[in-house]
Amino acid sequence: MKGTMKIATIVGARPQFIKCAPLSRELRKEHTEVLIHTGQHYDPEMSDVFFSDLAIPEPDYNLGVGSGPQGEQTGEILSQVEEVLLEEKPDMVIVFGDTNSTLAGALAGAKLHIPVAHVEAGLRSFDRTMPEEINRVVTDHVSDLLFCPTETAVRNLAREGITRGVHLSGDVMVDALEYNRNIAAERSRILERFGLSPKGYLVATVHRPANTDNREHMEAILSALRDSGQPVLFPVHPRTKKMLNEYGYWNMLPGNIIVTEPLGYIDMLQAMANARKILTDSGGMQKEAYLLGVPCITLRDTTEWVETVRDGWNVLVGAYRETIVDAVRNFSPMGERSMVFGDVGASGRIAGVIRGNRNTVS
Repeated sequence: MKGTMKIATIVGARPQFIKCAPLSRELRKEHTEVLIHTGQHYDPEMSDVFFSDLAIPEPDYNLGVGSGPQGEQTGEILSQVEEVLLEEKPDMVIVFGDTNSTLAGALAGAKLHIPVAHVEAGLRSFDRTMPEEINRVVTDHVSDLLFCPTETAVRNLAREGITRGVHLSGDVMVDALEYNRNIAAERSRILERFGLSPKGYLVATVHRPANTDNREHMEAILSALRDSGQPVLFPVHPRTKKMLNEYGYWNMLPGNIIVTEPLGYIDMLQAMANARKILTDSGGMQKEAYLLGVPCITLRDTTEWVETVRDGWNVLVGAYRETIVDAVRNFSPMGERSMVFGDVGASGRIAGVIRGNRNTVS
């Protein structure tokens, strides 16, 4: 593996587009990158706008897999990615995070004996009922290079017997956020669009099946948002809209909830940075809230980002109306945020490890 490498980067969902952008800029300085978009997120608001906002090159392949049951979607991605890898014959496969695209891409590379690099390795919520947790664990165990955003992630891997190829890189989302924060402040008009004042509103997102596919959970969350007594900007994921329609709630949402389509990264970053608090079941948004210094109320009972809870900037409330309302009214972080996710430069550090391993990874 001498000289310039051919690297296949596999993405398919919003968080992966964000993580891919800064690393792709680093990799393309000396390597050939083949960008494979699985199409797991296929709506323009969840896909195309992110490529535009983040200045990611057009994908070399868009597999258009779309939605579907877990097994069906993962299997379809695995089958199609394998075909691309057989045609392209890359020297390395890079996957991000914990989606079905992550798992399928890692399995495709491993089965073809192509070295796999996992960016955001070692995260654990210790909740095996979450499909993302299964994806994380399996991906880590078939990867050759494991780039951990935190020391906790390194320790998690060690407990599972994974020590070879493990690197504490810091978090590439720090790079993405710092690169785009000023751009968002200059370009976004999201607050003006909805008549919002800085620190005068909440941002809420709900997309995980544990919430969206549970009528009682959705009713509790919506009731809590109603009772918050504040404007709530609510970008609605396609799955969430589908389930709200099925439950009969879509046309009966409380008046203080401002519904919008999923937002691009620039608008979402600006909305989060100026929010009073963020309510979400998203892993990525928990971390973004922490990095932005915005209190986060997590609509789950567990989290893979335990450091944000430990530092006091994130609170787990599940899907319980009273607990959510209490957190909206009373949760007020006081402590300092640590450098738990590292400083700017994770993408460069990852690229440096890949450069150093190109002659040895086999």
